[in-house]
Amino acid sequence: MTEFRYINWPEYGNLAEALAEKVRSGGKKFDLVIGVARGGMPVAMVVSDHLGVKVDFVNVKSYSGITERSAPRILSTVTEDIKGKKVLVVDDLIDHGDTMQTVKHHLNEQGPELLEAAVLFKKPWSRTEPDYFLEVVDRWVVFPFELFEVNRLRGAKGKVPEIKP
Repeated sequence: MTEFRYINWPEYGNLAEALAEKVRSGGKKFDLVIGVARGGMPVAMVVSDHLGVKVDFVNVKSYSGITERSAPRILSTVTEDIKGKKVLVVDDLIDHGDTMQTVKHHLNEQGPELLEAAVLFKKPWSRTEPDYFLEVVDRWVVFPFELFEVNRLRGAKGKVPEIKP
């Protein structure tokens, strides 16, 4: 049985701020932050805001349900030219690492000077090591922007667990 960790909005904000600070305090200067849609979009916006750089997005599909994965497919890519730029790819978490590997391979083909990754969480079994992360978690993390979707997939018919700030 899958165990869940629910993240509420205040905790999510704190996590996004902490990741942004971790990247900023690392001392590297990035030219662009690229969020992995969909889960990486909000945190990428926070990180780009803190770093004072542009944000762009790459849309990847890899999940069709809770724990039901398929090979990651890039549905749409960045609009910014990344050749010769220092790029930070941001996502909410790395599970096995297939999505991040696919995204980094795709972006590397465009010739960035530097390509690093930052995530809020990584799973202990991940085959991909991000350059920046906050925590290792072994549960299914449910972010505040996906509560209803996860509950629909779980068959809860709209019942949302009580989440306290």
